[in-house]
Amino acid sequence: MQRLRQPAVAGSFYPSDPQALRAMIQGFLGAVTPHGGPPKAIIAPHAGYIYSGPIAAQAYARLAFGRANLRRIVLLGPSHRVAFKGLATCSAEGFTTPLGIIPVDQEGIQSLQGLPFVHALDPAHALEHSLEVQLPFLQEILDPFTLVPVVVGDADPGQVAEVLARLWGGEETAIVISSDLSHYHPYAAAQSLDQTTSTAIEKLQPNALEAEDACGSLAIRGLLLAARVKGLKAETLDVQNSGDTAGDKARVVGYGAYAFT
Repeated sequence: MQRLRQPAVAGSFYPSDPQALRAMIQGFLGAVTPHGGPPKAIIAPHAGYIYSGPIAAQAYARLAFGRANLRRIVLLGPSHRVAFKGLATCSAEGFTTPLGIIPVDQEGIQSLQGLPFVHALDPAHALEHSLEVQLPFLQEILDPFTLVPVVVGDADPGQVAEVLARLWGGEETAIVISSDLSHYHPYAAAQSLDQTTSTAIEKLQPNALEAEDACGSLAIRGLLLAARVKGLKAETLDVQNSGDTAGDKARVVGYGAYAFT
């Protein structure tokens, strides 16, 4: 029997009904007018879709330009539930969403063997939403693809960059970093903080990012290191917060969409 990672936040972060889920994603994507070429990597937020879906759609509409060639997604996101050192893969053969099953790229997982800071840790994946909420967007915009799912714990950005280097691949592979931005500041303060973070991302300055700037800061910093080595350029596609989408402005969470080409 195939080992599958089952959805943990379907029905809360996003609809559990396939038709409603697909309609919601198509609505977000339909509101976007993307431009530019297909990116090698994107950063997208991971809150409930009513909060961050419109911003995530900016990144995914851009990633959709690579649909003809993309066959593998390397997906990294921060751990919210389980504390551990290093980065965590899992033993699942596929990840399930209401839109179907995404096979795990076993060769990609095997390529990380030998890195002492990478471990198979199923509990880190079981309830983690940072990876899961990206999957329906990917299923909607891409033809069938395989997934390399990695949860980032207490890791060094250089370790993240080393993982990305091993999985970099060619035009068949894209990297998705899952991260929200600042958390629970007043609206104006969040706007200022998130703009500073966006500038650091655009300038590929990993050391300018602190943990409080983005919940996925370690994964972002690792991507920025890798992007500098590979000669990529970063572009901010959209920055908003929950006060702009579906919340009040007293204490907001920031969301950004970025593309690396």
